[in-house]
Amino acid sequence: MNTKYLSRRAKIKYKIRKKVSGTPDKPRLVVFRSAVNIYAQLVDDVNGKTLASASSLEKELKSKIEGTKGRVGKSKIIGMTIAERAKNLSIMNVVFDRNGYLYHGRVKALAEGAREGGLKF
Repeated sequence: MNTKYLSRRAKIKYKIRKKVSGTPDKPRLVVFRSAVNIYAQLVDDVNGKTLASASSLEKELKSKIEGTKGRVGKSKIIGMTIAERAKNLSIMNVVFDRNGYLYHGRVKALAEGAREGGLKF
């Protein structure tokens, strides 16, 4: 792939994905953020399946999210939610994929929320 025309984030993302891969025992925790919302998924790259996901758009989480102030607070709740869903699948260890974003702000808050929820990475 010619990286000459790719954006900065895409270049970083490709470098990360060369090294990071998820397995059924230790899936990849992928973060995607838009301008307003944030999404997290647990991905098994060996079988090509998404094991669990959490999003700030989910109806069940609206009541939790409404009480928080700002996007960083939302991100922490999503991190705790994905950790809870991973525990239900008896997953404790994950590989963190920041998807080309800097480990700062909302991405960092999601990671800290997942750690508080019991995930290890």
